[in-house]
Amino acid sequence: MHPSTPSQIKGILETALLVAARAVSLAELARLFDPPIHMDMLRKLLDELRGDWAGRGVELVQVASGWRFQTRPEMQGYLDRLKQEKAPRYSRAVLETLTIIAYRQPVTRGDIEDVRGVAVSTHILRVLEDRGWIDLVGHRDVPGRPALYATTRKFLDDLGLVSLADLPPLPELENNLEIDDVEPAPTQISE
Repeated sequence: MHPSTPSQIKGILETALLVAARAVSLAELARLFDPPIHMDMLRKLLDELRGDWAGRGVELVQVASGWRFQTRPEMQGYLDRLKQEKAPRYSRAVLETLTIIAYRQPVTRGDIEDVRGVAVSTHILRVLEDRGWIDLVGHRDVPGRPALYATTRKFLDDLGLVSLADLPPLPELENNLEIDDVEPAPTQISE
C-alpha cells in the first residue's frame, strides 16, 4: 500500500513514532516513504499530528535527536506508581558539575574546579559519562592538553530540549533540582 493522502501519511508517522524506542530524526521519518516525503511537508504533518494529540496524556515533541512521543509532565506522578525502582538521584557535586558543563561548555576539569572551588573527582565525571550526558569532545590547546567536556544529544533528549538555548535560566534550574547529598550532614551530639 502506497499512502496517497496526508491522513494515511500521518498514520504511518504516528505508528512509527509510537513504536520507536528513541527519538526519530526527520531524515529517518522521510525514509519511511518511497519516494521520501519533502521535509517541509513532513514538518507540517508532524505539527498536525502534535495538534491531534493535544490534551491527551501523551504528547508528540521535538527534541535534539528528532521527534518522539512522551508522557506529559503532569501524568508522570501517576506513572511513577507503576515503577518498582526509583529514578537515580544525584549528589550536589554531580549536579553542580553537570550544570557547569551545560552552561559553560566546552570546559576542562580545571574550569569546573575553578567555578566550584573544589576538586572534581574522576567518579563524578564517570557518572555523567556513564549516563550519556557528557562526553570528551577534544583537548584545549595549552600545556598538558586538558580534556574538554560538553553535553550530549542524550542530555538534551533526556531533558526534553531541542538545543542548549532551551536550558532554563540558572536560578530557575537550581530551584527545581532534586538533590540528595552523598555525604550525610554532620550530626549534633547532645550532652
